[in-house]
Amino acid sequence: MIASIALIVFGLTFVAAGIRAAIGPTLADRVAALDVGVVSIMSAVAVDAADTGSTRLVPVLAVMAIVGFTATVAASRFIEHEGSAT
Repeated sequence: MIASIALIVFGLTFVAAGIRAAIGPTLADRVAALDVGVVSIMSAVAVDAADTGSTRLVPVLAVMAIVGFTATVAASRFIEHEGSAT
């Protein structure tokens, strides 16, 4: 029951992050929204894995965490470089 509620909340968070990524006025807003989207997907996968007792998706969580972190760092460095160029 509680896992279903958590999955619904994470789904709503993902939708809200998608809307923010689509209409964000700056690139930084879009990057932050995409980061929130990745974290909400990871959280939903973790809740599902805990609910079912399955560990087969744990490596997927690790890869998503590494890719999400790397993408956020790369985007923030790009934004920082773009701001100093003007």
